[in-house]
Order: sequence, then structure tokens, then C-alpha cells
Amino acid sequence: MKIKETFGSLSGFERGLWAASLAVIAIAYALTGGGAAELAASLIGVTALIFVAKGMVTGQALTVVFSLFYGMISLKARYYGEMLTYLGMTAPIAAAAVVSWLRHPFEGSKVVEVAPMTVKKLGLLTLLSSAVTAGAYFLLRWLGNANLVFSTVSVFTSFMASGLTFLRSPYYALGYSANDIVLIVLWIGASREDRSAMPMVFCFVMFLVNDLYGFFNWRRLESAQKK
Repeated sequence: MKIKETFGSLSGFERGLWAASLAVIAIAYALTGGGAAELAASLIGVTALIFVAKGMVTGQALTVVFSLFYGMISLKARYYGEMLTYLGMTAPIAAAAVVSWLRHPFEGSKVVEVAPMTVKKLGLLTLLSSAVTAGAYFLLRWLGNANLVFSTVSVFTSFMASGLTFLRSPYYALGYSANDIVLIVLWIGASREDRSAMPMVFCFVMFLVNDLYGFFNWRRLESAQKK
């Protein structure tokens, strides 16, 4: 799909949400003096989210790029859990989701087919997420990860959200919304030591807004596809 066609598929509201997200992030960086990598990651991230909310594979491809940037930023703040989570989990799962979504378009459209969430799927994902989180806790404690408790919680919410995204469930957005709240807390903590980290707080505030919209839109897609 061409770039013009990709952005042309956004509704008026979605274009407004995307533009507002870019504006909030740009202003935050201008006022607080964040780094170029942080700015690039944030802009790529909110762009990815608006397309994920649309159910378009472009969002997953951009999520891979965002994860690479965010992993480097997290290393700088000694958030090793975030680095390992996004480089070793979110990016690979997003790449796998690209393949999955391409294989499951809804009736030949550019929108992914929403899949039903079963108790078995949710149970297995929760069990796997818990096991990964338990292992991550001890690894992060050994590494001297900053803000260990919230970083560990972030591993769980990230894994759940990534898994639900791969499974094409609308509840992916609730998983990422929970993760956004955890990350807002994490980056507020980091900004106390380094003011340049403050823009990441605004980044994840806008992520939260976009993910909440994503849940609303995916439920709408789910309803429309059933008809």
C-alpha cells in the first residue's frame, strides 16, 4: 500500500488524534529538552498506534521500529527490563504479528480479521506471561534494574499485550493501556534524576489515549465483521 493511500485510510477523527499526539509530544520535547532518539521513538510510536487501532499491518511494522529505538533509550535510563522486553519480546512478536495479520485479512481488505478470544487462549497466555515475568524479576534484580517493582509489572503487561495483539484480539488495547500506566510511573521516576526523561511521560500519556481508542475501534471492527 502506498504512503498516501495508507494515511488516506484514516478517518477525520483518527487524523485529528494522530496530529494532536504528534503536537503534544513535540511541544513536550521542545519545553523539556529531550534527546533526538526519544523524540523519534515517540513520533514513530504514536504513528504505529493509530494504524494498529485501525487493524492495519503498517502499525505492527512501525512497532518493530519503535521497539528498537525504545530499547536503546531504556538502556540509558537503566531500565534493563524495558530494554529486554522491547528488543527481545515486543519487537519479535510484532514481527510475527506482521505475518499473522497479512495471512488473516478480513475479506481481502487491508484490515485484519478480528479473532475471538477463548478462555483457553487467555489462560495459556496468562500462564506464559506469569512464567516469563517471574524469571524476569530475578534477572532484573541481578542486573540492578532501576524501579524494580514497576519494571517487573511492565514485563507482565507488555507480554500480555503483545500476545493479545498477535492473537488479533481487541483486548490487546487494554493490555497496552495497563502497560502505558506502568510506563508513565516508570518515566516519572526516571525524570526525577534526569529532566530529559520527562518527555517520555508525555509520550506514554498519548500512547494511553491512542490505546483506549484502539479498544473502542477494534470492538467496532469486531461487531461489523460479525455482521
